[in-house]
This record gives sequence, structure tokens and C-alpha cells, in this order.
Amino acid sequence: MTTSQLHRRLFLGAAVSVALTGTACAQSRSTRNLTVFKTPTCACCDAWITHMRQAGFTTTITVLPSLQSVRSSRGLPDNLGSCHTGLIDGYFVEGHVPAGDLIRLLAERPTALGLAVPAMPLGSPGMDTPQGDKDPYDTLLVLRSGATRVFARHNPPT
Repeated sequence: MTTSQLHRRLFLGAAVSVALTGTACAQSRSTRNLTVFKTPTCACCDAWITHMRQAGFTTTITVLPSLQSVRSSRGLPDNLGSCHTGLIDGYFVEGHVPAGDLIRLLAERPTALGLAVPAMPLGSPGMDTPQGDKDPYDTLLVLRSGATRVFARHNPPT
């Protein structure tokens, strides 16, 4: 093999390696496109959507009279329901989940259905009060079995 042929093979090998690395990175990058389902009269949902947009998410909003069909089709247990449901990159996002928790979920990619903040805790994104009241609450990771585990804790008692 000549030096020219060796250089050509090394160059081609390096080019293929760089191309494959770029493809792998592009495939592992999570989307920031969040689809949100909400009812027509929910003002706190709009505040949560604003929070998500400020964190860099692009949102598409679908207004429905009820969210039950969206939740049940994704396997969300009824006791974890809140006032809006989001879908992103194969996960659901139920309730007032902080953007940072969703960013972490998309980076870690755990085997799960999604995240939930049941009910509507004061001080969660979209549930701000003029007095600054904050309830302690957990963001739950919802496993495929329907079981949950704490993904993040917020506003711990002082």
C-alpha cells in the first residue's frame, strides 16, 4: 500500500467516524416541543405554559372539555391527575412540574411514563400567589407499573 492510499484510508475512516458521532449526538438530543392539553377555563395552566416557554420549550396547546381520555391513554393513574397534561418525547408531564425537572427527565431518559405533580400545590410553577405562599411538594416519576417514586422535592418546610 502506498503512502497516498494509507492517507486516503485514514482520511475516510476519520470522516466516517466524525459523521457517525454527529448522527449519534443528533439522535440523542431531546426535543423541546411540548404538547399541552388543558381545559378552557384554566388560568393556572396558562401560567405554567408561560413558565415552560421561558425555559425554552415550544408549546402547542389543545383545549379539551375533559382530559380523562388523554390521561388514560397514557396510563396515568387517576390519583395523580392535575389540571393539565403535557406530552413530550414519549413522556407525559402531569400538572405543575417545574421546567428544571422536565429538562432533567429528558437528559436522563429513565424507563418511565412521565412526571406528575398531583393536585395544584401553591408555589409550583403557575401556582404563584401574591403573598409568595409555597407548599412543599414532590415531583413524582411515574413508572410503567403505575407506581411512583420521588423524582424531586420542592419548597421544603423551614
